Amino acid sequence: MFAYHLRLGLKSLRRNPVLTALMIGAIGLGIGVCMTTLNVYKLISGNPIAHRNDVLFAVQLDSWDIQRAWNQDDPESLPLELTYRDAQQAVLQSDIPDRRVIMRKAAFVLASNDEKSEVKPEIVIGRLTLGDFFAMFDVPFEYGGAWDKEADSTSEPVVVLSKKSNDTLFGGENSVGRSVRLDDIEYKVVGVMADWQPVPLFYDLNNGSINEIEQVFAPFSRGELLEKSSAGNTNCWKPEEINSLTEFLNSECVWIQAWVELATPAKEQEYKTFLDAYVAEQKKLGRFARPLKTKLSNPDGWLVINEVVQNDNRVLLGISFMFLAVCLLNTVGLLLAKFSGAAAVISLRRALGASRMEIFRQHLMEVSIVGIVGGVLGLGLGYLGLLGARQLDEGYERLAQMEWTVGLMALGIALVSGVLAGLYPTWRITRLQPAPYLKTQ
Repeated sequence: MFAYHLRLGLKSLRRNPVLTALMIGAIGLGIGVCMTTLNVYKLISGNPIAHRNDVLFAVQLDSWDIQRAWNQDDPESLPLELTYRDAQQAVLQSDIPDRRVIMRKAAFVLASNDEKSEVKPEIVIGRLTLGDFFAMFDVPFEYGGAWDKEADSTSEPVVVLSKKSNDTLFGGENSVGRSVRLDDIEYKVVGVMADWQPVPLFYDLNNGSINEIEQVFAPFSRGELLEKSSAGNTNCWKPEEINSLTEFLNSECVWIQAWVELATPAKEQEYKTFLDAYVAEQKKLGRFARPLKTKLSNPDGWLVINEVVQNDNRVLLGISFMFLAVCLLNTVGLLLAKFSGAAAVISLRRALGASRMEIFRQHLMEVSIVGIVGGVLGLGLGYLGLLGARQLDEGYERLAQMEWTVGLMALGIALVSGVLAGLYPTWRITRLQPAPYLKTQ
């Protein structure tokens, strides 16, 4: 019976190719728009480190101005970064976390250490961090690995290269043990990352959630040793005269990101208590004038705090589904016109003994075919939409990628949309009285 209804449905669709094409095009266009926006929304709102959501925490302390909160629209908001002093004392000097990182961005001139190399020096953004960074955030390595804790404490000139930098400087070969030059200082390569591009860039959302990862990674202490300025966000609230690196490091400016790994809820509570005690002690020294507040946010919470998914994204997603609804209404009108034009044929089938349920099943099969074909067309249009999105911004080159789960969802939505659009026209055609149409034959 399924094959019979399928054959009848295909014959009916071939009978009016123009109307069939219009219906498929309407559903395909609506699905294509939805798939493009849904795909981008899914990638933006995802958590690339979700499997470690229960052990990783971003650290926040309310060291801001007593006169106003960090975000004046939210009195409960805290600065997104730490001062240098707090990063050192509240994060590095605690032995409670299983792992910890403090980090910031810095600009370097990256060059090959081979005088015969034809690769020209270029300015790149690097990340000064601790060796724990790579294990905490599950960074994959193609060659070598992270530097050890001794390199953190001794400011050893070692570097981990991104895959992109290694491809540029060494043609993708294993460069571990070789050296590169950063600002004309020789650094030994200890590791080369595999292809890794988390979206959103959860570990540092200050400069955008779809930014490319840094090209080089070096020990955090190298920045202080070389008096390397920050290439990321720096926010200050207190009027201070800053004329040297020492004065900047002792200032109330926030510019360092901090994360800790706490393996158990007990450790999380213990470290939270430690942070509260630290702030209370700093209050006695005249700092932290605002009410005592500290916060540990897991990656999910951190994405929410940083408003990675803006209201505009949600509105755009909603508009795309409203557009699909308009396309479905047009499809309903086209189906009514098509089914009404076939009223004589349907009346003849009814007169020959076909039941209303058989007529209903046949036409339901027909609209299902329209939905599936429209979904396939929508996949193609959605892919073209993603190609167009890549041209809007450099970051979207990595963001606008086809997600197979979204593709399957699009086909499902298309099938359901076709069936929903066809329910009323199909019901209407089954209510026809055959007699008036048979008299005209």
